[in-house]
Parts: sequence; C-alpha cells; structure tokens
Amino acid sequence: MYKNRHTLFRPILTEKMNQLEDSQNMYAFQVDPHANKIEIKRAVEEKFDVKVKKVRTMNFLGKSKQMTVRSGGRVIKTSGKRSSWKKAVVTLDEGFSIDLYGTGVES
Repeated sequence: MYKNRHTLFRPILTEKMNQLEDSQNMYAFQVDPHANKIEIKRAVEEKFDVKVKKVRTMNFLGKSKQMTVRSGGRVIKTSGKRSSWKKAVVTLDEGFSIDLYGTGVES
C-alpha cells in the first residue's frame, strides 16, 4: 500500500456524468493507474466526507499519434503516444452528494 501518493487526479465533468450524478448518484474521477478500488474508496470518503457504496474502474490505453509540423518551409513528421490513464466511477450512498463545481452559493 502506498502512503504518500495522490490517488484522485481530477473529476471527469461530461454531460453523461451530469446525468448519472442526477439520476444514480455516480461521480467519475481520473485516478492513479496503480490505485485499487479500496484506495480509491478511502480517498473519496476522506476528501469529500461522504459514504461510498460502490467503485468501478476502467483502464484506457494511450493512442499512438502522428503529426506533421511545418518549420521554415520544411515538413517534419513526428510521432508520439498519449498517456494511458485510469477512470473510476464512484457510487455514493443515499443522502450523500459531492459539489464538484465548488459554487458555494446557497439560495
């Protein structure tokens, strides 16, 4: 188990995740590729002070990319690779929610 590692990198804010937040109380995060479900659950519970019901994870492989760059009249072809990453979808217990937008405005 790794102690001083940041498990949660960033929330994933998409239209699909907004629908899942409203209907099924699910939130998605980009997480450390080496983190397991137990570590992710602990990190979410400690950071947001909520009770996690379920954690699902998905690994995404980085794509190979090729790019053409024009520099001083010359054409240079380069290639590279996007980073692989891991996504965690966390389901919270009834009555809990996370304010990912940080508005802090009460009406």
